[in-house]
Formats: sequence, structure tokens, C-alpha cells
Amino acid sequence: MKYVMIVLCCAATLLGMPAFAQPSPGDMNVHWDAGAANCQKNPPRPLQVHRYDQGTYILRESLCQTYEGPFIYLLIGANRALLIDTGDVADADKMPLASTVLGLLPEVNGKRIPLLIAHTHGHLDHREGDAQFASAPDVAIIGTDLPHVIDGFGFRDWPNDVAHVDLGGRTVDVIATPGHYPSHVSFYDGNTGLLFTGDFFLPGRLIIDNTEADRASAARINDYVRDRPVTYVLGGHVELDRHGQTEPTGSNWHPDEAPLPLGKADLAQLPQLLASFNGFYTQTGRFVMYSQTRMLQVIGVIGILLLIVIVLSLRWWFRHRRHARAAAQGLH
Repeated sequence: MKYVMIVLCCAATLLGMPAFAQPSPGDMNVHWDAGAANCQKNPPRPLQVHRYDQGTYILRESLCQTYEGPFIYLLIGANRALLIDTGDVADADKMPLASTVLGLLPEVNGKRIPLLIAHTHGHLDHREGDAQFASAPDVAIIGTDLPHVIDGFGFRDWPNDVAHVDLGGRTVDVIATPGHYPSHVSFYDGNTGLLFTGDFFLPGRLIIDNTEADRASAARINDYVRDRPVTYVLGGHVELDRHGQTEPTGSNWHPDEAPLPLGKADLAQLPQLLASFNGFYTQTGRFVMYSQTRMLQVIGVIGILLLIVIVLSLRWWFRHRRHARAAAQGLH
């Protein structure tokens, strides 16, 4: 009887666990273009496209076109496709993003399937390419401000619930991850197990605008993925080299760049990393965390103090000079 009860308890536990299908395999064997030491002399291709599987593409804008080198993700379903971010270049002559993406979309009954464009967040390096799709038919774009994000994805209890995008045989979950940006979201594709985290979590600088929101997002997304398979965590940029050092800001040349993918174990470390963040600047291992807002505030304060020092110094100098002249005239 004892063993029967044990078996029944184990069965009840297993039945109570959510069941998630194992993700389909994909190809992450890719060497991303490193940019160039001299972009004018050795210009690389403006846009690199990697086919992860038959319905998933990873695109990257050249470091010579924009030092941000942003990654863009295309997920294709049976009925429509989802483009996550549009990069940092609006000029189609310099960056053939729209023509490339639309050319990858399949046709159904002689008509290209519709495209939904969404963004991890609203910083310009993730949405400048929107303009290229403005006149394209069957393309919808979700805005990046919070009301548009909530309405566009159908959030009912932001930031606590999970929204869903149905592509036809492929559902992408949308998880609220504010902190880097007030309306930041991450995307989870159950078909592939890929988690797209934008600038919330990436191999590089973690810029934190709202510390408390970021910490809550780290807890929320780890709770979400706890029982789900995660093949790779894919961010919006790579800003580290293979030795864990940050690439110089503004550099168009990453000859020894770290890999793009992070893992579920890396994401699990994020709450502890954020707990150590002092609200200004903290480096823990390979992750650099800082508040751009506070840095700008400090720079502003320093600038004001320097201006005050300069004004007081000039005032003292003019007074000293005037007194010196008066003393010299008195001697005569």
C-alpha cells in the first residue's frame, strides 16, 4: 500500500506539471560579420541573414552601417509572420531591410502572407527601419509607447499577464520586461524554444532605466521560463568580446566578438546580478550594468559645478587684476 501511494503521488505531481512540447532543432552555426577596421576601404555587406530553420531567420545590420550592430528576428507561421525590431537604418539604399524581409515571406494562393512588425522596445536603433515598410501592403506595425504595446498585443493586466501572437501553427508569447525601457517586452517562441530579450538581457551592457522594474522583470521572466524549454536566449546586440570585455562604444570593428546566444542558466543569474546593482554602475563578471539616466544626471551636475568654478575663477581673476592695476597706479 505504501508503494502504491508513492506511485500515485508521483503521478499526481507529473499530471500537475504543465506539458510543453520539445522545441524543433535549428542551426546556430553562424559567424557574424565583424565589421571593418576601415569601412570605406573594406565595406562588408550591409545586412547579414542567417536561416535558423525553415521558418526562422536572424538578421544583423552591419557594424559599418551602424555601430549598434542590431539583431532582427523573423518568425514565419502558416498565416502570417512576425518581425521583431527593424534596426537602426531607415535608408533603404544603405540597408535593404524591407526588400530582404518581404522576399523571405512565403506566398499562399499567390499572395504573400501578412507581416506584423513589433519591437522589443522603442529606442531608435530598434525601430528606425519601420519607415521602409510604410508603403508595403499587408504590413501592420505595433507602436512602441505603452498604450500601443498593451492594446496591440492584448495585455489585460500589464505587466503581470502574458500576451500571445498567433501566426498560424505557431504562437509567440509576449512577456512584459520593463526596466531598460518602460514598454519593453520579450518574446518566446514555443516552436523553437527561442527567447528574444532585446536590450533587457544581452551579452553586453545592461542599461537600466528603472532598477525596481528591471528586478521585477527578471523575476517575472525567470518564473515564466522555469518549466519551459529554452534553446537560446537571443538579445538585441553583442557588446562583449570572447574574453568578456566590453567592445568600445562606437566601434565598427568587432574582430573577436562573443557569441550572440545566452542560455537559460545565464538568465537565471539575472536576479542576483540585479540585486548587486548599486543604481549607478556595477560590473559583475562579464555583465556591466549602469543607469544611463543617472550617469547623465551626474554629468549634468558635474558640468554645472565646473561652470560655477569657471565663473568664480574668472570673477576672482578680474578682481585680482583690477586691484593689481589700482595698486600700480597708486605707486605712480
